[in-house]
Amino acid sequence: PSLECVGALTRTDLPVVVLDTTETYDFGATQDPGEISYCHGIHGVMDMCSLLLRQGKQYAIAAGHYSESDVFQRTAGFVRAAVAARALRGSRVGSLGGSFEGMGDFLVSDEELKSHFGVTVVYPEEGELASILGSISDEETAREVELDRTNCYEIEPVDPAAHIRTAKNCLAVRRWTQKHGLSAFTANFRTITETGLTTMPFMEACKAMARGIGYAGEGDVLTAALLGALLRGFPESSFVEIFCPDWRGNTLLLSHMGEYNPNLICQRAGMKEMNFIFGKGENPVVSYGCYRGGEAVFINLHRTAEGFRLLASPVEMLDVSGDNFESRVRGWMRPHMPIAGFLETLSRAGATHHSALVYGARPEQIGFFASLCGLSCEII
Repeated sequence: PSLECVGALTRTDLPVVVLDTTETYDFGATQDPGEISYCHGIHGVMDMCSLLLRQGKQYAIAAGHYSESDVFQRTAGFVRAAVAARALRGSRVGSLGGSFEGMGDFLVSDEELKSHFGVTVVYPEEGELASILGSISDEETAREVELDRTNCYEIEPVDPAAHIRTAKNCLAVRRWTQKHGLSAFTANFRTITETGLTTMPFMEACKAMARGIGYAGEGDVLTAALLGALLRGFPESSFVEIFCPDWRGNTLLLSHMGEYNPNLICQRAGMKEMNFIFGKGENPVVSYGCYRGGEAVFINLHRTAEGFRLLASPVEMLDVSGDNFESRVRGWMRPHMPIAGFLETLSRAGATHHSALVYGARPEQIGFFASLCGLSCEII
């Protein structure tokens, strides 16, 4: 009976995930009526959930037969969502170079991020990154270069000097994130040299996401914080951006300058030196990969006139056996509606141009994540 448990469940700040299952699979007309005694707990679930809702306690529920359905996987997905939600509050996000001048969609003040989500923004102190950069040893750099050569093939012959400086800058960022206990970071490629780095650490953004550290481009602390939390519950997540619509194929090209989660690509990554014309930094070595096929959820955290809101949409990432985009981060995403309507819906909702992609999740699990974070969630 619900009144025996609802007090304890509503008082705790722990999330509640309900697994609704029974022992017997077949309850047709020929079943032994004695099985009712073992399998009628479903009305107890209804009793409890009704009271949880009345008391304003957030909960998620997954129903199905324990061995003849995916109910365990769906339940685990809700638990992962709860882990991600818990990871957001109290997290720390690093900002390298501040926010991109002129971009307002993801712009949020440090005070707002703290008050709404409990997230602290951390900036490097003057001279801190330059000092860390100078302390990176040649031996450590050589190991990082060799690791890159193991994980990536050369699209074009890579200049050893460019690779060494890229590795040093990436290692400096890694040490800085570890030093400050960051769950995510963002980097503004336009102002990166003002931080004490000498080149944009594109490859470290990729490696960080593979290690479970969130990232977003262009100084976007909002999406970086979101991804850092999601990665705690859903490791197969990445920062993404919609670049171009394929009207003919009804897909959307996901891309960015050089940031993606390498755990999610369909084949070995390639690398090359980038002609860096976007700021004052020296040329970096950048890796590129193609997202693998599979079911995923496209997620966007944005702000409306009423406050922050999450958007979640089930999508299919296409399997691509060959393409002409070897020197680009790429992946082809197909929403569950025509892309014209999808793009219209995104902009009517106020979505920012920075998003997260989560493989293996379901929209209702992301909705539970949102509710635990105090956010409304629109599923499209």
